[in-house]
Amino acid sequence: MVNILARVNICGIDIDNISYPKLLSIISYVVDNQKNIYIVAPNVDHIVKLQKDEAFRKVYKEAYLVLPDGMFIIWASRFLGTPLQEKISGSDLVPIVCKLAASKGYKVFFLGGRPGAAEGAEHNLRKIFPALKIVGAYAPPFGFEKDNAETEKILAMIKDTKPDILFVGLGAPKQEIWINRYYKQLGVPFSMGIGVSFEFLAGMVKRAPKWMQRAGLEWLWRLICEPKRLWRRYLVEDPVFFWYVLRQRLKK
Repeated sequence: MVNILARVNICGIDIDNISYPKLLSIISYVVDNQKNIYIVAPNVDHIVKLQKDEAFRKVYKEAYLVLPDGMFIIWASRFLGTPLQEKISGSDLVPIVCKLAASKGYKVFFLGGRPGAAEGAEHNLRKIFPALKIVGAYAPPFGFEKDNAETEKILAMIKDTKPDILFVGLGAPKQEIWINRYYKQLGVPFSMGIGVSFEFLAGMVKRAPKWMQRAGLEWLWRLICEPKRLWRRYLVEDPVFFWYVLRQRLKK
């Protein structure tokens, strides 16, 4: 398919050292040639979960690309002496890929988010890219993955609309596991989990200012905005990432 020249290991996870232009060329290639791949984008929370979650690690091993989502991943790569080129987060990537899709006539499907988020994202993106072909936007009910009828309904919706690109916003690791389970059956050329991106695009959740994103403080902004939901992740579970990185540096 497309050769990836280098990978950087962060805490046992191999991450592709890739730029936005290269990534967009790969997406164009897989859609134009009707390939069938999915990509993942680890942030600190993913790296921590991947240390112990074997099902999640399997999903990562089978992904075609692994992208660095977050400045802490970039800084960790520099600290380890193997710098990654740039941060490529799902939230930044969705509008960029939608611009590509609008210019090339690719069809896009939005799955996930809280009620109204996917539809709101669709509405706002259509205003920016009038030529964009969004062929479906659906927020499944909570726990849908355990409901065979609901799952079959979703699979039928996607198969019937035949998208070229599938964005799934269900949160990690649910979205990645779901994509891994069904991507071959669906036959969509390019799939990716994008977390809370639909909510950002719909205006339901305000994203951190650019300066905070560049400074690696987007986690703090999100914690301030949604403390009840995110305090445990950011203050209890994820700080062990820094020990993992230090341990890797010491082993070198």
